[in-house]
Amino acid sequence: MTPDLIIEGVSKTYPNGVRALHDVSLTIPAGMFGLLGPNGAGKSTLMRTIATLQEPDAGSITLGDVDVLRDKDAVRRMLGYLPQEFGVYPKVTALEMLNHFAVLKGIVDARTRAEVVEALLKRTNLWDYRKRRLGTFSGGMKQRFGIAQALIGNPRLIIVDEPTAGLDPAERLRFNNMLSEIGENVVVILSTHIVEDISDLCSRMAIIGGGRVQLTGDPLKTIDSLRGKVWKKLVERDRLAEYERDLSVISTRLVSGRTVIHVIAAARPDPSFEEVAPDLEDVYFSALDAASRKAA
Repeated sequence: MTPDLIIEGVSKTYPNGVRALHDVSLTIPAGMFGLLGPNGAGKSTLMRTIATLQEPDAGSITLGDVDVLRDKDAVRRMLGYLPQEFGVYPKVTALEMLNHFAVLKGIVDARTRAEVVEALLKRTNLWDYRKRRLGTFSGGMKQRFGIAQALIGNPRLIIVDEPTAGLDPAERLRFNNMLSEIGENVVVILSTHIVEDISDLCSRMAIIGGGRVQLTGDPLKTIDSLRGKVWKKLVERDRLAEYERDLSVISTRLVSGRTVIHVIAAARPDPSFEEVAPDLEDVYFSALDAASRKAA
């Protein structure tokens, strides 16, 4: 059984003064773990730190008996990483490129390497396209190829950073189905700002905002914690500022040219508000709203 990934007190400030991470502590068990937050929240900084691509200013990260920050070679042998920006050589075929990655991962025996590459291309539904140049792949196919290279060497820790951003709904569904199959016996960290990906895939999650962990838990239990506390109302746009001043407005959206607000309150703010069955988006926005109010 893959041990927990334990992150304790990790902080990072960049030379330009931006403090990307503030004393981040998380325990991430085997399975799919969602790291949810807006762009600029610190997610990618944390992922790059776990992947040994940059050093934190403080803190520790361990996976079982491996010190992630000190024993980088050991981490890289057990790591599969799909970064947010995954570049490919457009004129190289999928078969050639995956074979090259396998060599880099230390699979030097030609027969073993051929078996590994074939198995991964079939697992990611790319076998029929193995002789096509990567530059002709769709966005979803490129992401599946990215997962194929991340799975070389049977990693115990897999990190995927914003993997479905830019994919169409069908490609996103195929990609998420593949991730769910992978994340049964290893630690898989899914870093994203897409709430639906977390609710579809993850049994544990953390919400990060402003470089701090704002909430952790089981997505379903966090949703249950908001039952009876989320209210909605259709309001005139010119009155939005008034509601935002007087109530905890966690989200707004346009419906037929009018604005629907969601409000967090222990009781119905007034008879014009309708109770809403909460979802993970409400959890997400309420956590970020609470963090912004605390910071203010």
